[in-house]
Amino acid sequence: MADTTGVESLYPFLYAAPADLDAVLEEVRRSTVAKAGEIVDLRREVLERDGERLAACAEAMAAAFAAGRKLLTFGNGGSSTDAQDVATTFLHPAGPRRPLPALSLTSDIAVVTALSNDIGFEVVFARQIAAFGRTGDIAMGLSTSGNSDNLVRAFEEASRRGLLTVGLAGYEGGKMAELDTIDHLFVVPSASVHRIQEAQTTVYHVLWELTQSALVNGQPSSS
Repeated sequence: MADTTGVESLYPFLYAAPADLDAVLEEVRRSTVAKAGEIVDLRREVLERDGERLAACAEAMAAAFAAGRKLLTFGNGGSSTDAQDVATTFLHPAGPRRPLPALSLTSDIAVVTALSNDIGFEVVFARQIAAFGRTGDIAMGLSTSGNSDNLVRAFEEASRRGLLTVGLAGYEGGKMAELDTIDHLFVVPSASVHRIQEAQTTVYHVLWELTQSALVNGQPSSS
């Protein structure tokens, strides 16, 4: 029989003794409200702590885009989905916002599986940065733990090639917090993968908003 302990701790109302529908719905409501409160508080904490650093990072990103550079994004698992969302947000913004060149390094499954199979998963992003990255480009890596070896290798490669490096991590930052190859690191101080990813979504959307504003308000046009 499968171990449901972890799931039960997240959704206790699904594993409780039989109860009437109203009681179950009330427990669902309380659980939803509590989780919403947690992420609101966490987002506020991150933005209050890192607001100035986010603005500085966005200015650097805007300068890179204004100089004709591009954004490369990467991550594993759920962070891979977020990396693709980052690239899409910059490349295909809603409304009149300026589209900016961006590529997710997890989007081409043929490349990802070939590198993983032929060389090793730890180089799946570093090899792509070596191929696509140019001095002045932006490399953004996302991780909940901050301990992914392929992200560490990617940041090392990006730094060696002169890319602007941006990292998003959770918990206390993990290995990413120990690197000197990340120019701008934003750590979401939580042990919940769900809350980390929700807060990271806010971080990279804020970076997008601030980058767009910097490009409009004083950055030179692309050359």
